Amino acid sequence: MSSYTITVTVKLFAAYQEACGVSELVLDFPPGTTVAAVCDRLINQHPELDQWRNLTRFGINFQFVQPDTPMENGDEVVLIPPVSGG
Repeated sequence: MSSYTITVTVKLFAAYQEACGVSELVLDFPPGTTVAAVCDRLINQHPELDQWRNLTRFGINFQFVQPDTPMENGDEVVLIPPVSGG
């Protein structure tokens, strides 16, 4: 088993940005990790985000993707919870 990891840049919006206190994170994951794992990691660190788990949309490199989409090294990931405004 390899110790290789992939590094992704995570852009945070709305509730995720508020909870984490930053607009961007750089995270490492094992190869083959799905984009949903980013959400899971942030919810583990910030349990108040759990209310958004099933409502969050995911994007990789400016494309909306399904939660089970695997990430690749260097990807830019976005987590987009529902937002409201006027």
